[in-house]
This record gives sequence, C-alpha cells and structure tokens, in this order.
Amino acid sequence: MKNTSLTDKHISLGAKMVPFAGFNMPVQYEGINVEHAAVRNAVGVFDISHMGEFILKGEGALDLIQWITSNDASKLYPGKVQYSCLPNTTGGIVDDLVIYCIDEKTYLLVVNASNIEKDWNWISQFNTEGVEMTDISDKTSLLAVQGPRAADALQGLTDIDLGSMEYYSFKKGKFAGFDNVLISATGYTGAGGFEIYFDNDKADAIWDAIFEAGQPYNIKPIGLGARDTLRLEMGFCLYGNDIDDNTSPLEAGLGWITKFTKPFTNSKALQAQKEAGVPRKLVGFEMIDRGIPRHDYPIVDAAGATIGRVTSGTQSPSLQKAIGLGYVDKAFSKEGSEIYISIRGNNIRAKVVKLPFYK
Repeated sequence: MKNTSLTDKHISLGAKMVPFAGFNMPVQYEGINVEHAAVRNAVGVFDISHMGEFILKGEGALDLIQWITSNDASKLYPGKVQYSCLPNTTGGIVDDLVIYCIDEKTYLLVVNASNIEKDWNWISQFNTEGVEMTDISDKTSLLAVQGPRAADALQGLTDIDLGSMEYYSFKKGKFAGFDNVLISATGYTGAGGFEIYFDNDKADAIWDAIFEAGQPYNIKPIGLGARDTLRLEMGFCLYGNDIDDNTSPLEAGLGWITKFTKPFTNSKALQAQKEAGVPRKLVGFEMIDRGIPRHDYPIVDAAGATIGRVTSGTQSPSLQKAIGLGYVDKAFSKEGSEIYISIRGNNIRAKVVKLPFYK
C-alpha cells in the first residue's frame, strides 16, 4: 500500500487510516460530522495526493485531448480549467478528470487515484502523433483547502489575489515561500476554496504553513469520510459508485460535459443515444421514511418491482436527512416521483428531488 508524503502527519494527528485506491489514507480525524461542518462553515484541508497527474505536451496535445475527452478542450486557454470525462468505446466512462491548460501546447490532466494505470494505458493507445506524455503522480502532492474562509486563511501565504480568482481557473506562483506552486480555484465540496499542487519534498512545510495561517479561521484537517458527504450533498458523481465503465455520461447527467461540436471517442454512439433518449437516469432522492440508503441497494416501485439501484447514499450532516443518488428507469426520474429503497427486505419510501441537495 502506498503512502502520501503526509501520511506521518495524519497519523500524528490521530487520524483513522484506511486503505483507499491502493493508498493509506485518513478517513476521519475528529469525526465526519465535525469535519463536514468545518468545511461548510469555515475551512478544512484534505490531503488528496493520491490523485493522478499526467502532463501532455507538444504540437498534437490538444488534438489528442479533444479525441479522448467528451468536453470541448478547444475552449481552454492558459490558466483555465475544465471538468471532463474519458468515454470508452462501449457507451461507458473510463474515468472523469480535470484538465488544466498550462500553455497552448502543455496540459495537465488530473485523474482518479484508482484509475491512474488504466487511464495512462487508455490515453497512450490514442497517442499516435508522438505527444510527450509524463506521469508525475508519484512526485506530486495535492491539498484541497475548502470552505468559505479558504481565501482568507491562505491569502497571507501568497502574492496571488485569491479572492479575485474565477471558479475553474488557476495561477502559478509563490506560496508559503516556495516557487512554482499551482493554485487552482477548484474543489469537489461545493463550499468554495482551492486545490494546491506542489512537489512532494515541500509537503510537510506547506501543510504546516497552511495550518499556522488558518488558525484564526479554525482550520481543521479533513478525511475522506467528510469528502464523500460533502460531494454527495452537491450531487457530484464519484467514479466507481455513480459512474463507471457501464454508465453513459448522458445517463449520469453529464450531458453538459458531452459536446458534440467535435468528434471524440464513441461520440457517434453517444449522439445517437442523446437523440433516442436514455432508458435510465441518475437521480437524487431524499428518504421520506426512516432509513439510510447505501451503495447497491435496490430501488423499487410501489408494487415492489425493481426499477434501479442506489449508487451513493448517506445521512446528510447539513440537511439532517438521508439522501442518495441512484439510477432509475426514465419513467421514475421526474422530480417528485415516489420511489422505494429496499433496505434489508423492507421497502422504504423516498422521493426524487432536484440536485444539488444542499443549496
């Protein structure tokens, strides 16, 4: 099992460590509810150094990215970030990812930890024009500093005006005394904040600097448990749960990153699916009766017939109610539709709601 450069820090802080995507990762420190509230109301720090980072460089870099991803990367310019996915050839998704335009011939692709090798091999097979590909995952650390006080907490560590940065943009500059740190106005919590990329050898010093600067704002370390509840309240997909090799981006509500203005892997089949309409949809639902939905629980109709399955579920710390995501037959996908979650043999009432759950 791999460690990040900050594993010893997490252990010294009393984190409960668990295996995740081949890494030894902190799932919680004080507790999921406390950590969740810290990010929603103030500021928290996640070590997400397990994520994968690839550099694609050269004349054909954009053409390669345009072919392998569903979104239109030609809209990117230096300093701009884009969310996208890698469609496979059978209608599903290889992975979802974030693309950074460093300059017109250089791009940073950030992929899920569990898919690093899979994604590298997938992209490589389409690299017929000799684009220079470098996997920098093992030497790159990544912290997500998230929450409404994130800019205030971090501003003293950099000359970059954090408050004026647009969502899904980034800048490179000096941070905590180190040069060439990439600061990105991105995150997967819906609470605002930044993601900070730097070399592994700077990890301890940058972590300490962030926590010292964040003390007046009640900054806390946050584990993967709260990362999951925060993203679920926003209705954000988690690869391996809500999207995978067998889920279409159109079924998953990712039509907004599926642009048919250019050809890409399997675009013809996906365009045909869009025109015909999808047979099932990923929906958000709230429990009406008592019960917590969990991954793979069956979703049934009033007569008990299976109409889908739960992909993610939890007790929402912000809303104090049980929420979930799941695929259902299209007929049950409208807002307000009553559905039932089969929990240990009992069919528990729920209703389809508009995403995000937390506003």
